[in-house]
Formats: sequence, structure tokens, C-alpha cells
Amino acid sequence: MKIIARIKTDFPTKFGLPRQSGLIEQIKGKIVFEKPYRNVDAFRGLEDFSHIWLIWKFSKAEREAWAPTVRPPLLGGNKKMGVFATRSPFRPNPVGLSAVKLEKIEYTDNLGPVLYVSGCDLMDGTPIYDIKPYLPYADSIADATGGFTDNLSERKLEVVLPPNLQKAFDTEKTTELMGVLSADPRPSYIEDETRVYGFLFCDREIKFTVKGKVLTVIDIL
Repeated sequence: MKIIARIKTDFPTKFGLPRQSGLIEQIKGKIVFEKPYRNVDAFRGLEDFSHIWLIWKFSKAEREAWAPTVRPPLLGGNKKMGVFATRSPFRPNPVGLSAVKLEKIEYTDNLGPVLYVSGCDLMDGTPIYDIKPYLPYADSIADATGGFTDNLSERKLEVVLPPNLQKAFDTEKTTELMGVLSADPRPSYIEDETRVYGFLFCDREIKFTVKGKVLTVIDIL
């Protein structure tokens, strides 16, 4: 398959990324197309859709061999499930699927059409294979069941971001960061109140601790 575009986000590594698309609506991304796919005719009518599907490559999770079972972090990292019953990046083909909101299309002279999206869960530079419109009448299934995820509650934390550290970002980026932190970016199977966690976001290293249901940012480097 041909790579048609790459997405630009504030996440150079996977730590801190939302676990699924759409969970944190504040997270922004910008999709820049490769030169052969900048033909404006290919985007005709796309602006009428509110959401799009991204079909993309797990470019940092490629392996020569694949395993039939994986250990989903949502189950504590100890229980094995079949790879096809999970969204693990370690698959026979490293392909990801994300539904994101299409905020706008900007037609530029040097890059051609650029898509601005939100609610994304992709690392910076992730290759994109294809884009398709999200169809509410077909893609939304009201009575769908979620397998082992149905009994799992979403973890939400209270976030303490000291005023002196807020100055590292503008208002929009602070809102995005608060969304990421409140969703608890730690691996699901780690509960260590003495541990200092850190991840890269928007060219900064965010360091934090978690005690109970309170996440405290202790430094932004």
C-alpha cells in the first residue's frame, strides 16, 4: 500500500497518547499529504463531513513475526487475549484505524490541501494509508457490544497543574494537556504512588505523580 500522508501531532512518543481516538476531543492533529496526493479534486465534497476515518501504519511497532495472543494493558497486562480481539499494535499487518473530527481543510500553495483534525490518537509523523468519510447511518451501531471492554470503567483523574508551570503553554495547549492528564496516561497495570512519570508533549517533558485519584504535575522541562 502507498503512504498518502503523514500526521503532525504534539506526541513524539506513544506514552501519553489517548488509548483510542475520540476519547480526548481536545487533541489536535494536522494531516499533510505526499506530493502525488495533493490534487484538490481528490478532496471535493470532503468538507461536508464532520468526521473521517484514518487508516494508518503502526510505524513504530513493526515486527518480522506475529503472535496469536497479546496482553492488553486494560486487563492489567497479565491476561492473554487473541490478537484479533484487541487493538494491539502488534498484528500480522501493522494497520491502525481511527475516527477523528474534521475541523477544517486548508488549501495552501506549498503543501496543497491540509486537514486539521481533533480527537486523534496518533504519534507525530505517523504514515497514513487512506482517508474515508465517517457515515453516521452505517458506522454508528447503537446496540454494539464491546467484549471484555464493556466491564471496564474509564479512569478519570483530578489534575493539579501549578500556575507557575502553566506558563509553559498557551491556553489551547494547556487545555489539550489537561485532557491527556485527566484520562490517566499511565499503563493500566501500574499503581505506584512514589513513581515519577514523564512523557513528551509539545516539545516539553511533562513530569507528574499520581496519588489516589489526583495527578499532580511536578515539572515541565
